[in-house]
Amino acid sequence: MTVETESVISLAKNKRNLKRKNANQVLGYIVVWLCGIAALAMVFWIVGYVLSQGFQVINLEFLTTRPAGGVSGEGGMSTTIVTTLYLVILTIVIATPLGVGAAVYLVEYAEEASRGSKFIKLLVAAARTGVEILAGVPSIIFGLFGFALFVLYMKLGFSLLSASLSGAALILPTIIRTSEEALKTVPQSYRQASLSLGATKWHTISNVVLPTALPGIVTGIVLGVGRIIAETAIFWVTLGGSYFLPETIMNSGRTMALHVYSLASETRAFDKAMGTAAILIITIIVLNLAINLLSRRLTARITGKS
Repeated sequence: MTVETESVISLAKNKRNLKRKNANQVLGYIVVWLCGIAALAMVFWIVGYVLSQGFQVINLEFLTTRPAGGVSGEGGMSTTIVTTLYLVILTIVIATPLGVGAAVYLVEYAEEASRGSKFIKLLVAAARTGVEILAGVPSIIFGLFGFALFVLYMKLGFSLLSASLSGAALILPTIIRTSEEALKTVPQSYRQASLSLGATKWHTISNVVLPTALPGIVTGIVLGVGRIIAETAIFWVTLGGSYFLPETIMNSGRTMALHVYSLASETRAFDKAMGTAAILIITIIVLNLAINLLSRRLTARITGKS
């Protein structure tokens, strides 16, 4: 067999291999797109069904009157909307500084501190492991913890404060992990440039690292907000189920998710459960958009692009 013949055969094999790789690549793209379209279609179908069913009972009276209780599910849902907003705001105020602060320490200080002490290194490793484990713990476990510690031991009772502290413990691992990953994405050259100009480490973190990582940090906060709005078990044993509007953080209340659960399981007002669920979905969307918009404006102002 001559050299030219071998070259022709090799070229033909390369072409066949290239065609096969291209075919596999096209097939992979098709599978990925089909999976994505199927997931989106399922989400839109569920959301669309809930909204279409819920809008049939939503009116001004439904939105402005409080639940009246009873098997018939009389009344509206006004107090549950306000209670949900109260709970989200209070929980985020408690959890965000703790979560972001822990992430800053783990990324910016832990490695340096671990070099000088094996004990600190062990503590840092234990903290990271604890965060990973807590991220997968069911919410009812946090609810029982909050019930035992805040409701009974600290005598806070069924209240917004007990629920917010328990909710903060629930979303804290998520905020820590997402903030930690966001801080890790900031190029090391940013830190080096700031330090070389004479800035302190804290000044570098607060004015360079955190503004750059802010979009990723906000992602963790948005995930936390969504989980707080949607949870029921943890708040059933810490917030209580009162359908009156809480006047202080020491009062009990009922979130929209709890109200949906109560209507669907304890009353015959399934139509009002769908209406409450529709408002719940709209609230999640609006809060997420508002938080994202606020983070963009804050990032632009900090970085001087506004």
